[in-house]
Amino acid sequence: MREVFVVGIGMMKFGKYIDRNVKSLVGEALEATFNDCEVEKSQIQNVYFSNTNWDQTSIKGQVALRPFGIESIPIINVENACASGSTAFYHSWLSIASGMADCSLAIGVEKLYMEDKEKVFKSFIVGVDVEQSEKQFALWGDLVKAANVEIPKDFKESARTPFMDMYASHSQRHMSLYGTTQKQLAVIASKNHNFGAQNPLAQYQIKMSPEDVMADKPIVYPLTRSMCAPIGDGSAATILVSKDFLKKLSNSRPVKILATVIASGRNRDVGHEDITERTAKMAYEMAGVGPEDIDIAELHDATSYGELHISEGMGFCPIGDGGPFAESGATSMGGQVVINTSGGLISRGHPIGASGLAQMHELVLQLRGEAGGRQVENARIALNENGGGTIGFEEAAMAVNILERAF
Repeated sequence: MREVFVVGIGMMKFGKYIDRNVKSLVGEALEATFNDCEVEKSQIQNVYFSNTNWDQTSIKGQVALRPFGIESIPIINVENACASGSTAFYHSWLSIASGMADCSLAIGVEKLYMEDKEKVFKSFIVGVDVEQSEKQFALWGDLVKAANVEIPKDFKESARTPFMDMYASHSQRHMSLYGTTQKQLAVIASKNHNFGAQNPLAQYQIKMSPEDVMADKPIVYPLTRSMCAPIGDGSAATILVSKDFLKKLSNSRPVKILATVIASGRNRDVGHEDITERTAKMAYEMAGVGPEDIDIAELHDATSYGELHISEGMGFCPIGDGGPFAESGATSMGGQVVINTSGGLISRGHPIGASGLAQMHELVLQLRGEAGGRQVENARIALNENGGGTIGFEEAAMAVNILERAF
C-alpha cells in the first residue's frame, strides 16, 4: 500500500442554521478546504460524500457538489451513522493507498436543526436495529436496574434522543462497577467546553466549571445537558494525496496517515472486549505505535461518558480508571494525552456526517502547530476515534485513524 498524506482541511463554524440548506453548508467547507492548500478542483480524482439525514435525494453528493463545479468524476455517497465522516476519510485513503487515485476529497455535511423537534429525534432511531429496538431499549434498562445507582430526587429527566438513554445506562454501570462519579463526568465536560471556548469554529464557546456542568439542565442521570452533544448543522472536508502528488506541491504542510481502520460491532456480552479495544489494537499495529506514543486525540464524546469509556478502550488508562484519569488532569493541556482540544462533540458540535472529518481538521491543525490558544506543545502523533450507531452493547461502526506530522 502507498503512503497517503492530508494536505488540505476545511470546515465551517458548526451551529444552528435554520434558514440555510445543505448546498450552502457544503460550499463553505469546500471553499475553506481549497483555500487551505494548492490543490485545484480540477485535480480531484474522486469524492467520498458523507451524510445521514438529507432526505431530498439518494444522489446526495452529486446534487450537493455540482453547483461548485465538482462533477463527472466518481462521487461516492457514504453513510455509516455517526462514523460516516471517518468512513468517507477511510475510502478516500484506500483509493490512494491502493493506487486507484492520487488526489481525493472526503467531505461530510449534516443539516439537523429544524423546527420539527420530533422529526429530529426520530431520525436518530435509525442508528439502531429498528426491528430490535424495543429489545435493545429493554437491555439498556436492565443495565440501569443491575447498576442500582441511587438517583438524586431532584434530578428530573428531559426529552432526549434514544442514544442518551444508552449512554446513561452504560454510565450507571460504570459507576456501579468502578466507583466513577458524576463529578468526574463533569470534569470531562468542563475540559471540553473550556477548549471549545478557544475554538472559533465550535458551536458552543462557553467556559464551564465542573460545578456549572453539574448544575445544568438534567437530561437522564447522570447526564446533564452540557455533558451531551447538541443538535446542529455543519460541514467539514479533507484532501488526501499520494507521495507522488505531494511532490508537485511547493508549499504544503503534509500530515502522514499512519493507520486508518474501520470495524463493525459484533454479538457479545457486556463486560467482554468491545469494539473500542479491538479497533484501537488494529490501528496501533498498523501504525507501529502504542497508546503511550499518542500526543493528542479527538474522541467521539457524544456524551462525556463516551470520552471516558473510549479513553480506556484506546489504552490511555486501564479499564475502569477513566474517571480518575480525567480528574487527575491527564487528558488536559500538559497532561499525558490531551483529548478533544476542538471542544469535542459536546462543545464543537455534532452534525453527524461532518463530525469525523471535523476531528481530522482539529488534529491536522494541531500537528501543523496552527491551533492557537489550544495548541498542544510539540504534538507529533495524533489519533481520532469516531463511532457510529449501536448494536447490542457497543457501537455498530467504529473508525480509528493515527496521523503523524510529516514536515
